[in-house]
Amino acid sequence: MRKTATALAVAGLLMGAGTAQAQISVKLGVLNDRSGVYSDLGGEGSVVAARMAVEDFKAESKGIKVEIVSADHQNKPDIGASITRKWYDQDNVDVILDVPTSSVALAVAQITKEKNKVHLNSGAATSDLTGPACTANTLHWAYDTVQLANVTGGAMVRQGGDSWYFLTADYAFGHALERDTSAVVKKNGGKVIGTVRTPFPSSDFSSFLLQAQASKAKVIGLANAGGDTVNAIKQASEFGITQGGQKLGGLLVFVNDIKALGLKVAQGLNFSETFYWDYNDSTRAWSKRFMGHMNRAPNMTNAGVYSSVLHYLRGVEATKSKDPAKVIGWMKANPFEDAVFGKGYVREDGRVMIDAFLLEVKKPEESKGEWDLLKVVTKVPADQAFRPMSEGNCPLVKKN
Repeated sequence: MRKTATALAVAGLLMGAGTAQAQISVKLGVLNDRSGVYSDLGGEGSVVAARMAVEDFKAESKGIKVEIVSADHQNKPDIGASITRKWYDQDNVDVILDVPTSSVALAVAQITKEKNKVHLNSGAATSDLTGPACTANTLHWAYDTVQLANVTGGAMVRQGGDSWYFLTADYAFGHALERDTSAVVKKNGGKVIGTVRTPFPSSDFSSFLLQAQASKAKVIGLANAGGDTVNAIKQASEFGITQGGQKLGGLLVFVNDIKALGLKVAQGLNFSETFYWDYNDSTRAWSKRFMGHMNRAPNMTNAGVYSSVLHYLRGVEATKSKDPAKVIGWMKANPFEDAVFGKGYVREDGRVMIDAFLLEVKKPEESKGEWDLLKVVTKVPADQAFRPMSEGNCPLVKKN
């Protein structure tokens, strides 16, 4: 009996050692703006969202050890590229998350391809990430410039806003958003009267707004985001531009921006997101947890980080590996469902397909709470919101 007990004990120790050896260690890096114009859109909120995903996945109980690190790329491609190389070469980071600022995201995507790692982007907008610049190592969550153009731009043209003048942030994101929105405006029978490229970031849009006002375009398209959008809308209000009959097209607006503007200034503004915290019981419950950490409502960037980490960890569990080809292959082959987006799937080109919303800012008297700022005008199915894969010129997609 004693020999049998000893043998079982040794077998147990060996099994324990085998389990320990089999444990997979994953290191996630949240790379975003933590101090500048986009810090409210991602920042620490995206780190919190990543932690929530790990918590909900219960990684440790499934033999996966997860570490999360973060850094500030300051919206500068050279800084973002430097951090990316250090993380991959020296710090053993496996996955880079979030990465707003399209110029930084495009740089990170290329380095990720070179190093054969994984980039799960939810912060950048450029549709080129799943177009000409697509790679097998990058997946694009949450939103992109085509979806913003289709949902917001298309709706405004159909409502009579058939002439546009763009204020465009002068870097990759602004250029892509102007390009994709212009295409939608023209496709729907509208025209683009003019455009002006604005420095990024900028606190003074007065001269640009006056040019747009003088153009007499029905819509002034704001191809910018974050603090730039907030400043442009505030100054347009001060100049009385919207009172003169022109409308502002906020092409990338977040719930955080509406809070900063206030309902009196922002009321009636239409824009698109793929996540709204108050949409249903599931989004409300998840958002309540998030607010407990951040004391603010989450946005679609934060939701994208959560969703991408959850789907990635499920892929690691299913493949029992963190090999990028295996995990991303599984992520593309298997649809997902989560608390923030509901059902979705990943296309061959890396575009994550989820439904989008056309939202409208409430009037002050309609709001019933601090973050009760928006109402859903309509839900747009993913295949109508995002670009058809056949039109993206992604080299991963086989031509028929």
